Amino acid sequence: MPRTSTDVPNFKSNAEEADWYATPQGRRQTQREFARALKDGNAIRPAGSKILKTDSNVLLQLMEQAKQHATRAISIRVPIADLEQAQRIAEKTGVGYQTVLKQAIRAGLKRAG
Repeated sequence: MPRTSTDVPNFKSNAEEADWYATPQGRRQTQREFARALKDGNAIRPAGSKILKTDSNVLLQLMEQAKQHATRAISIRVPIADLEQAQRIAEKTGVGYQTVLKQAIRAGLKRAG
């Protein structure tokens, strides 16, 4: 018998269910269910779907690629001098200062690891 999650509440409507799955908790639940289906070999295409059945390794690779482009809002404290420098660089290059900061973080992470 397949395992069922106890995290998913009972919904009164499809709209309520869709709203819940759009929350961070709902997205985590979907990710857990997908990972479990891949592990158990139960990840299949729905009947009538035009999408071909895909190898689970390919699906995992696609998930990793999707993570490369996905973003998450965070809050960090940045020294004012660094923020002002990023804003000056942004003005010179014609991009937003947040883009400058993301590029600097990415470059630093590549150097570090």
